Amino acid sequence: MNLIVLTPERKVFEGEITSVKIPGITGQFEVLRNHAPMVSALGEGPVRIIQKGGENKIFKIERGFIEVIRNEVALLVQGVEE
Repeated sequence: MNLIVLTPERKVFEGEITSVKIPGITGQFEVLRNHAPMVSALGEGPVRIIQKGGENKIFKIERGFIEVIRNEVALLVQGVEE
């Protein structure tokens, strides 16, 4: 599955992943391969990415949106702290 994480200023991450955990506005959830298509608002909290090779990347966001379509995941976020 492919993930891209964008802020208004820059690209934070782009690459193949096995999962991503994100802070939804009502709680944290995880997106895995073949997840149903969705668009959702995100709240403040940590984003945890597990890359295809097993490497982890964690950063905090203030808010944003996620879109999932056919194993393509896009996070449009603000307030990234790495």
